[in-house]
Amino acid sequence: MDSLDHALIALLRANARASVATLAHQLKVSRGTVTNRLARLEAAGVIVGYTVRLRPDVQTDTITAWSSITVEGNQARAVIQRLLGEPGVAAIHDTNGRWDLLAELRCGSLNELAAVLERMRLIKGIAATETSIHLQTYRLD
Repeated sequence: MDSLDHALIALLRANARASVATLAHQLKVSRGTVTNRLARLEAAGVIVGYTVRLRPDVQTDTITAWSSITVEGNQARAVIQRLLGEPGVAAIHDTNGRWDLLAELRCGSLNELAAVLERMRLIKGIAATETSIHLQTYRLD
């Protein structure tokens, strides 16, 4: 996957119902390029479907995890761009302290989470990660 694929996935994550024409306009490429990229990403199993996003408290069959990330040097922008194109990443937060970024991960299974983590390990600029799986939420009301 190249930067155009990652940008395309990021746009789809924001609005999976966006038309090919809208995606092409936003990416500044032809509709044919978008159509071909989508077909290739679907055939490769990177895009496995298009769906509706629900509030987190409504999703009962989703595994949520948080991955704390250390970024090498000044590569934070490049790492964020790559993470935004990762289908399992629901949100990215810039933090201070020991970790540079905090990625919220949402997956349908442990196997899917393992695949997301494996792809994250391959992103240039990520020096280290530490991931925790969400077990339960307690709230003060």
